[in-house]
Amino acid sequence: MIRTRSLFRRGAAAAAAGAVALLLAACGGSDDGSGDHGKDGAPASGPAASREDHNTADVTFAKGMIPHHRQAVEMADLAPGRAASAEVKKLAADIKKAQDPEIETLSGWLDSWGEEVPAEGEMDHSMHGSAGGMMSAEDMEKLREAKGAAFDTAFMEMMIEHHEGAVAMAETEQAEGSYAPAKKMAGEIISAQEAEIDAMKSLLDKG
Repeated sequence: MIRTRSLFRRGAAAAAAGAVALLLAACGGSDDGSGDHGKDGAPASGPAASREDHNTADVTFAKGMIPHHRQAVEMADLAPGRAASAEVKKLAADIKKAQDPEIETLSGWLDSWGEEVPAEGEMDHSMHGSAGGMMSAEDMEKLREAKGAAFDTAFMEMMIEHHEGAVAMAETEQAEGSYAPAKKMAGEIISAQEAEIDAMKSLLDKG
């Protein structure tokens, strides 16, 4: 009887060990990393595969560039009735034509991300420090009061500083952002505004 019980126990233990081995083999998967898992072990689909495609830098870029563009458009709107130079009037029209649609696009991105769009008239650009290039209330008043050649000079000097701030913001977006359309817009802003800076400096040199 004792011998029978001993044989039974050995057989049960062997069966249990075999079951555990089969279970481990089923859970372990193949050694070559193939299957429905990513490199980090997460499933190829699901939350890990549907991560947000934008980051904090993209949000900062959009929230900063909207008031920045709005001020540039406000400055450009002064040119038709105050500028003496046809070149300055054209430059102002080009700025407005480029930046109005970008404001709409940036606002749409923020809406889609569940972020608040800066309110109209919101000109606090402190998040960018001295690199923002935003004009103060006193600067804007000076521009509104200028006419003719004095306006042309003030407009271009201020817009160069303003553009330099936008270029710096766009460069930060290209370096730190992750949203492809925002990075693409940043590249376009850099290209267009650097060209306009060169044009304005050339006009100022001519006197």
